Amino acid sequence: MFIAHKLKRENICEYLLYMWQIEDLIRAFGLNMEAINQRIVSTFPVKDDNERKSLYEWYESLVEMMRLENVQERGHLQLNKNIIIDLDDFHALILKSGQVPAYNGKFFHILPFINQLRTKGEAGLSDIELCFNFMYGIMTLRMKKAQTEISKFLVLLAKSYQQYKNGELDLET
Repeated sequence: MFIAHKLKRENICEYLLYMWQIEDLIRAFGLNMEAINQRIVSTFPVKDDNERKSLYEWYESLVEMMRLENVQERGHLQLNKNIIIDLDDFHALILKSGQVPAYNGKFFHILPFINQLRTKGEAGLSDIELCFNFMYGIMTLRMKKAQTEISKFLVLLAKSYQQYKNGELDLET
């Protein structure tokens, strides 16, 4: 909540990607507020009990919205969809105005990539949503690669620890 509020004020694009992560995090906990409270809310550094209560209520409201909007398994909350709509409208406005040539230039530079994404099964989405889907996909892939590598490391840790405990690995010499 605290990170989300800060990002929303400072960088709407990072905010949206963060909120998509929060949606996936809530799904990973099966929309279970007890688990979310235990693993996230209770461990989050806050100033006082009021902040912790606010954080709990924020997650609770997101869980409830996800249930009401039927996005428990996939999809995005309407509040996040509204940001995409707002950014789409702004994108059209800024392109049409021609007031920011660097923006228009960069957009037309990446347009072939956007069209390529569209041909890969993302038909019907706006250019802006395609860009966000791509960035979120990259973030997710990086996390999966990190997960794979950390898992391999932990396997080595467990194996080495067992060898050490069994006297098969001498680290004292």
